[in-house]
Amino acid sequence: MSEPLRVNSGGPTETRAIGERLGVLLKAGDVVLLQGELGAGKTTFVQGLARGLGYSGSVSSKSFVLLGEYPGKVTLYHADLYRLEDADQVLDLALDEVAADGVLVVEWPERADGQLPADHLSIRFEVTDEEWRVLSFDAVGERATRVLAEMGG
Repeated sequence: MSEPLRVNSGGPTETRAIGERLGVLLKAGDVVLLQGELGAGKTTFVQGLARGLGYSGSVSSKSFVLLGEYPGKVTLYHADLYRLEDADQVLDLALDEVAADGVLVVEWPERADGQLPADHLSIRFEVTDEEWRVLSFDAVGERATRVLAEMGG
Protein backbone atom coordinates (compact mmCIF):
# COMPACT_ATOMS: atom_id res chain seq x y z
CA MET A 1 0.00 0.00 0.00
CA SER A 2 1.40 3.39 -0.97
CA GLU A 3 1.16 6.74 0.76
CA PRO A 4 -2.33 8.26 0.44
CA LEU A 5 -2.80 11.29 -1.78
CA ARG A 6 -5.08 14.04 -0.45
CA VAL A 7 -6.62 16.51 -2.92
CA ASN A 8 -8.84 19.48 -2.02
CA SER A 9 -11.82 20.36 -4.19
CA GLY A 10 -13.57 23.72 -4.00
CA GLY A 11 -16.74 22.64 -5.81
CA PRO A 12 -18.26 20.48 -8.54
CA THR A 13 -16.10 21.90 -11.35
CA GLU A 14 -12.91 21.05 -9.47
CA THR A 15 -14.23 17.62 -8.48
CA ARG A 16 -14.98 16.84 -12.15
CA ALA A 17 -11.48 18.05 -13.14
CA ILE A 18 -9.87 15.73 -10.56
CA GLY A 19 -11.94 12.85 -11.92
CA GLU A 20 -10.94 13.70 -15.49
CA ARG A 21 -7.27 13.81 -14.47
CA LEU A 22 -7.59 10.28 -13.12
CA GLY A 23 -9.69 9.07 -16.05
CA VAL A 24 -6.96 9.73 -18.63
CA LEU A 25 -4.64 7.42 -16.64
CA LEU A 26 -6.99 4.44 -16.41
CA LYS A 27 -7.17 1.39 -18.65
CA ALA A 28 -9.30 -1.74 -18.92
CA GLY A 29 -9.06 -3.80 -15.75
CA ASP A 30 -8.70 -0.81 -13.41
CA VAL A 31 -11.04 -0.60 -10.43
CA VAL A 32 -11.90 2.57 -8.48
CA LEU A 33 -13.91 2.44 -5.25
CA LEU A 34 -15.67 5.62 -4.07
CA GLN A 35 -16.68 6.13 -0.45
CA GLY A 36 -18.41 9.06 1.21
CA GLU A 37 -21.76 10.24 2.43
CA LEU A 38 -24.68 11.09 0.15
CA GLY A 39 -24.01 14.38 -1.61
CA ALA A 40 -20.24 14.21 -1.11
CA GLY A 41 -19.51 14.45 -4.86
CA LYS A 42 -18.99 10.84 -5.91
CA THR A 43 -21.22 11.01 -9.00
CA THR A 44 -19.77 14.42 -9.92
CA PHE A 45 -16.33 12.80 -9.77
CA VAL A 46 -17.53 9.95 -12.03
CA GLN A 47 -18.71 12.55 -14.58
CA GLY A 48 -15.14 13.84 -14.84
CA LEU A 49 -13.71 10.33 -14.88
CA ALA A 50 -15.97 9.44 -17.82
CA ARG A 51 -14.81 12.55 -19.68
CA GLY A 52 -11.19 11.52 -19.08
CA LEU A 53 -11.99 8.12 -20.59
CA GLY A 54 -13.41 9.75 -23.72
CA TYR A 55 -17.14 9.58 -22.97
CA SER A 56 -18.91 12.82 -23.94
CA GLY A 57 -22.48 12.04 -22.88
CA SER A 58 -24.29 12.52 -19.59
CA VAL A 59 -23.47 10.54 -16.43
CA SER A 60 -26.04 10.51 -13.66
CA SER A 61 -26.55 8.91 -10.29
CA LYS A 62 -27.36 5.24 -10.58
CA SER A 63 -29.78 5.24 -7.64
CA PHE A 64 -32.20 2.82 -9.28
CA VAL A 65 -29.87 1.19 -11.82
CA LEU A 66 -27.12 -0.86 -10.23
CA LEU A 67 -24.74 -0.71 -13.21
CA GLY A 68 -24.38 1.94 -15.89
CA GLU A 69 -22.21 1.57 -18.99
CA TYR A 70 -20.50 4.48 -20.73
CA PRO A 71 -18.50 3.75 -23.92
CA GLY A 72 -15.35 5.79 -24.54
CA LYS A 73 -11.76 4.93 -25.48
CA VAL A 74 -12.23 2.46 -22.61
CA THR A 75 -15.73 1.53 -21.43
CA LEU A 76 -16.63 2.87 -18.00
CA TYR A 77 -18.83 0.65 -15.84
CA HIS A 78 -20.40 2.63 -12.99
CA ALA A 79 -21.85 0.52 -10.18
CA ASP A 80 -23.86 2.04 -7.34
CA LEU A 81 -24.37 -0.45 -4.53
CA TYR A 82 -26.32 1.92 -2.26
CA ARG A 83 -29.62 0.05 -2.68
CA LEU A 84 -28.24 -3.45 -2.23
CA GLU A 85 -29.84 -5.27 0.66
CA ASP A 86 -27.40 -8.15 0.83
CA ALA A 87 -23.71 -8.43 -0.11
CA ASP A 88 -24.51 -11.67 -1.97
CA GLN A 89 -26.31 -9.54 -4.59
CA VAL A 90 -22.87 -8.29 -5.64
CA LEU A 91 -22.08 -11.76 -6.99
CA ASP A 92 -25.05 -11.48 -9.36
CA LEU A 93 -23.50 -8.34 -10.89
CA ALA A 94 -20.29 -10.26 -11.83
CA LEU A 95 -18.24 -7.12 -11.24
CA ASP A 96 -14.94 -8.98 -11.50
CA GLU A 97 -15.84 -9.96 -15.09
CA VAL A 98 -17.03 -6.42 -15.85
CA ALA A 99 -13.77 -5.01 -14.48
CA ALA A 100 -11.72 -7.12 -16.89
CA ASP A 101 -13.54 -5.57 -19.86
CA GLY A 102 -13.30 -1.89 -18.90
CA VAL A 103 -12.82 0.50 -16.00
CA LEU A 104 -15.05 -0.31 -13.04
CA VAL A 105 -16.07 2.45 -10.63
CA VAL A 106 -18.05 1.40 -7.56
CA GLU A 107 -19.96 3.73 -5.25
CA TRP A 108 -20.74 2.36 -1.78
CA PRO A 109 -18.17 -0.50 -2.02
CA GLU A 110 -18.55 -1.21 1.70
CA ARG A 111 -21.89 -2.89 0.83
CA ALA A 112 -19.99 -5.52 -1.18
CA ASP A 113 -18.42 -6.98 1.96
CA GLY A 114 -15.03 -7.78 0.41
CA GLN A 115 -16.37 -9.16 -2.88
CA LEU A 116 -14.61 -6.64 -5.13
CA PRO A 117 -11.28 -6.98 -6.97
CA ALA A 118 -8.28 -6.85 -4.64
CA ASP A 119 -6.23 -4.46 -6.82
CA HIS A 120 -8.04 -1.13 -6.67
CA LEU A 121 -7.80 2.57 -6.07
CA SER A 122 -9.95 3.71 -3.15
CA ILE A 123 -11.11 7.32 -2.89
CA ARG A 124 -12.78 8.66 0.24
CA PHE A 125 -14.81 11.88 -0.11
CA GLU A 126 -14.89 14.02 3.02
CA VAL A 127 -17.28 16.98 3.15
CA THR A 128 -15.51 19.85 4.92
CA ASP A 129 -18.16 22.51 4.25
CA GLU A 130 -20.92 23.29 1.76
CA GLU A 131 -18.57 23.48 -1.25
CA TRP A 132 -15.23 22.02 -0.10
CA ARG A 133 -14.30 18.35 -0.21
CA VAL A 134 -11.13 16.47 0.59
CA LEU A 135 -10.52 13.45 -1.63
CA SER A 136 -8.17 10.87 -0.12
CA PHE A 137 -6.72 8.40 -2.62
CA ASP A 138 -5.33 5.04 -1.44
CA ALA A 139 -3.90 2.33 -3.66
CA VAL A 140 -4.16 -1.40 -2.97
CA GLY A 141 -2.16 -3.56 -5.36
CA GLU A 142 0.52 -3.07 -7.97
CA ARG A 143 -1.53 -1.49 -10.79
CA ALA A 144 -3.41 0.88 -8.45
CA THR A 145 -0.10 1.95 -6.90
CA ARG A 146 1.27 2.84 -10.36
CA VAL A 147 -1.87 4.85 -11.18
CA LEU A 148 -1.67 6.72 -7.88
CA ALA A 149 2.01 7.53 -8.53
CA GLU A 150 1.02 8.97 -11.92
CA MET A 151 -1.67 11.06 -10.20
CA GLY A 152 1.03 12.56 -8.05
CA GLY A 153 0.89 10.55 -4.84
